Amino acid sequence: MKEQVLIQAEKKKESSGDVLVVKHLYKSFGSNKVLNDFNLTLVNGENLVVLGKSGSGKSVLIKCIIGLLMPDSGVIELFGRNITDLDHEELDKVRAKVGFLFQSNALYDSMTVRQNLEFPLRRHWMHVTQQEVDNLVQEALEDVGLAHTINMMPAELSGGMRKRIALARTLILKPEIILYDEPTTGLDPVTGKEIIELIMTIQKKYRSSSLIISHDMTCVRLAADRIVVLINGRCYAEGAYDELKRSVDPGIKQFFE
Repeated sequence: MKEQVLIQAEKKKESSGDVLVVKHLYKSFGSNKVLNDFNLTLVNGENLVVLGKSGSGKSVLIKCIIGLLMPDSGVIELFGRNITDLDHEELDKVRAKVGFLFQSNALYDSMTVRQNLEFPLRRHWMHVTQQEVDNLVQEALEDVGLAHTINMMPAELSGGMRKRIALARTLILKPEIILYDEPTTGLDPVTGKEIIELIMTIQKKYRSSSLIISHDMTCVRLAADRIVVLINGRCYAEGAYDELKRSVDPGIKQFFE
């Protein structure tokens, strides 16, 4: 039976609860213990920020969650399923519900904006019609305010525009969870704030859950419903921005000074 793409795309998780659970996660590279018994829970509909210094393991964590890196041990549950137990086909189905905004944007330089956005649709839904593709591409570009760039090449876009196009490509499958890897890195403060505001707008429109990896305190302050502080490979502390800002713990204070 032909897949009902538009219906599936609009369907959202209505129930409350945990959509991502990370338990006792370990990941090392040689003698370097990057994640060392790390634990995290993402609740449906929230923006959770993982805060840590550069090189603390934030990007390793997010790549483990999406299955780009395999942990040494531990459990990563997406929508109640442990991804380390899934075969390639099953993992691909779970990944279709998770959007990933790469720090580098990862746009294909040889493709137009339209082709970049069409790529995940072609990869995940083989029976999608051209009209459905056109509608989804148009909607995603309108979401990020760049409908006029549809036939442009990535090289013709500014850094902020490329970030928006990368976000549009992330949105094309209407993911229930969006993973943001340092979404404001390399952007000037004004453009960075615009991207943060766009992230908030997207969350409200699609009621998605977001895991945001960042050391940008403006991003953390504006976007976070809850913060997890990653230090020495562990969940060192967690709480709301104002709560953590009041902490006298030196490990936490260093981020807020």
